[in-house]
Amino acid sequence: MATNEYHFIDRWRVRGTVAEVSEILEDAPGLARWWSSVYMEVAELEAGGEGGVGKLVGLRARGWLPYTLRLQFRTTESNSPHGFVMLATGDLEGRGEWTFEQDGEFVNITYDWRIRANKSIIRRLSFLLKPIFASNHHWTMRRGEESLKLELARRHAATPEELARIPEPPRPAFPYSLFAKKKGN
Repeated sequence: MATNEYHFIDRWRVRGTVAEVSEILEDAPGLARWWSSVYMEVAELEAGGEGGVGKLVGLRARGWLPYTLRLQFRTTESNSPHGFVMLATGDLEGRGEWTFEQDGEFVNITYDWRIRANKSIIRRLSFLLKPIFASNHHWTMRRGEESLKLELARRHAATPEELARIPEPPRPAFPYSLFAKKKGN
């Protein structure tokens, strides 16, 4: 594996159904609302066909390190509601596969992400800082699991009072939106 290549397998466990999880994760523009600690901007650039195959999404994302990533994802396979595969281009290039499996009242979620870093700072410094860049990925995915649990709780709230007790999603680690507007990052 080249120094700028990464392979992550992330596992989440949330209370809900595969249909709910699939609906939430396939709604790419919604990521900026419920997973706002990571996704700054998300736009569907091209609609997909059955199961979302062919859908193209453009986004800007960040973690706790002081850089942003610009990516495009195209859905290439669908096993809806049990998952989907997407190819990434841009600052990261590779393949991501989401798998959703019902386990009683819970859903076991696996994200298999194989990428090559094209963003200059990551590509050039991976030989030295690969563990730090990997830690940034793990931070974003922990925020994702926490945020998904909150989004499912919001959807399951039975009363306005119950809904009001659910906290907002985690905030970004650093106010990158201010920095990005000034620097065009």
